[in-house]
This record gives sequence, structure tokens and C-alpha cells, in this order.
Amino acid sequence: MAFSSRMVGLADRIDRLNGAIGRTAAWLALAVALLQFSVVVLRYVFGVGSIWLSESIVYGHATLLMLAAAWTLKEGGHVRVDVFYEDASPRTKAWVNLFGACLLLLPFMAVLLYFSLPYVARSWAILERSRETSGIPAVFLLKTLIPLFAVMMALQGIAQAIRAWDVLRMPAAAR
Repeated sequence: MAFSSRMVGLADRIDRLNGAIGRTAAWLALAVALLQFSVVVLRYVFGVGSIWLSESIVYGHATLLMLAAAWTLKEGGHVRVDVFYEDASPRTKAWVNLFGACLLLLPFMAVLLYFSLPYVARSWAILERSRETSGIPAVFLLKTLIPLFAVMMALQGIAQAIRAWDVLRMPAAAR
């Protein structure tokens, strides 16, 4: 029983970590909207364009999506086939979550991490910059979000699998 409670405690810590990162990243939605509004006003009211501002919208949007994805998974916000899942018993949902995490999510995140690390390392080695002269000189930071996303999603997949296993190991009388 102690091992099981430690594993659930680990899942709780993963949930808190991804929740904190996701809630913080969610504020980027406001920043992206304000930046986009600023770009439109600058361009169409004042006739001024800014590649740096335009790229910052892309950076903010990418950061928001990559850092909030694991939190969204935790909150059940990802797309799934609800036709079957919605009315399923807690035990059936646990099986779906366990197999989904172990057979789909974790292997995909492992492959993504494997292929993204050399890609990001090359970007860091040359401190990759924007192709535009006045663009943001930190493409390497943007690319770093890819392995970070993979790690955060894998951790959330582990938490999901732990919680599913915890449901499955409960006796029928306790459910």
C-alpha cells in the first residue's frame, strides 16, 4: 500500500508542476492578443510594420501551446472519442487511459524527444537567429520548447497511467 500511495503522490506532484506551468503559460494568450492588436494598429493606423513584433506573436503562441499542452491533458481538454468514453465506467476509462498513455502517448513522446534533442542541440551550437534581419535572435530558445513539451507530456502520461492503475487495482467493493 505504501508503494501505491507514493506513486499517487508522484502523480500529484506531476499534476501540480504541469498545472503551475500551464496556468502561467495561459497568460501568454493575453499577451499574444495584445501584441496582435498592437501589430494591426501599428500597421493600419500608423503605417509601421515590425518583424520583431510579428515574430513575438509566433513565439508567444508556440510557447503557450507547448507549455500548456500537458496541463490541458491533465484537465481532460484534449480531443478524444467521447462517443464511447463519456458513458464508460470508471474502470473502462482507466483501461483506456492506461493503454493510451503506455501504448500511444509515452512512445510518441520518447520518439519526439529522441529526434528533437540533436535538432535543438544544433540550434544552440550556433545560437540560431531569425532569418529576418530585424527578427528575434533566439530561434534556439523557441526550438527548446520541443523537447520540453515532450518531457512535460510524458510526465503527464505517467501521472495518467499511475491514476488509471490505481483505479484498476481497487477492489470492486471500493469502487
